[in-house]
Amino acid sequence: MAVGVSGGVDSMCLLYWLHEIGANVVCLHVNHKLRPEADTETSYVKDVCAELNIPCKVFIWDGEKPIKGLEAAAREYRYKVMTDFCHENNIKYLLTAHQSDDQIETFLMHLSRGSGLYGLSAMMPESERDGIKILRPLLNVSRLEIKKYCDDNNIKYFIDSMNSDEHYTRVKIRNNRHLLNDDLGISDTRILLAIENLGRTRQWMDKYIANRIEMVVRPWGAMFVSSFLFDEADEFRLKFLGLLIQKIGGDDYAPRLNSLQNALCNLEHDCKFTLGHCTIRRLNNRILIVPEGKRTSFRKRHEKHKR
Repeated sequence: MAVGVSGGVDSMCLLYWLHEIGANVVCLHVNHKLRPEADTETSYVKDVCAELNIPCKVFIWDGEKPIKGLEAAAREYRYKVMTDFCHENNIKYLLTAHQSDDQIETFLMHLSRGSGLYGLSAMMPESERDGIKILRPLLNVSRLEIKKYCDDNNIKYFIDSMNSDEHYTRVKIRNNRHLLNDDLGISDTRILLAIENLGRTRQWMDKYIANRIEMVVRPWGAMFVSSFLFDEADEFRLKFLGLLIQKIGGDDYAPRLNSLQNALCNLEHDCKFTLGHCTIRRLNNRILIVPEGKRTSFRKRHEKHKR
């Protein structure tokens, strides 16, 4: 297994715990070069791994950084280099140190954006990214418990200065989250219970959508009658169409929500457009999705589909 370690309290707890139980892991550390103390943290993680006899691979994010969406870009880079490393070294599992406070903050961030089922179910204990299983073994452990484990075991950790910058929505939510319990009586336990309930519904939805995708995908793309899409609920339509386009177009991610909503509006009538490196066409009651640049003839596809 591989484990992502930043040098913060959560990931240092996870690293030491994995060592304590004798897990066979390699440490992956990403230096984003965003803070003056980043190099010091990198040296510390390498030293700890050497002391624990754990292999350590360091990635450096060189070059210019985006002014807008920096947090998302850093996360994108981090996951890409780690999952690429896993593929190159035949590692199937990547562990991250997300914990229950992260889970609550993610839920509240998505709630503020008006997210649906997939956003409000927040992070799953197990998911997949770029073909690698992502495991989050600390998801039911609180930040206070993690800090106590490190303090009790004299484990040094760094505090990210960006964690106090309220320009970031997550930090603003973290600093004011207590108001939900203090003023409204909405406890962390209740929020986590809601997330757990939504997660079970999400797991059922994932299996249902995967089965439906398997029914329509062919080597050349996919074709189905419009009722196969539009007779389902809105949440299904968006996720099904997004995953189908991602699979056929070969992108790492499904198209954004607003793009999928526009695509569904287009598909209510005869149309032809491109999205996510796919060409999507509706003619009468049939919908065809093929890789961009491929022919969109319904007649030939229909004959292949029947065979």
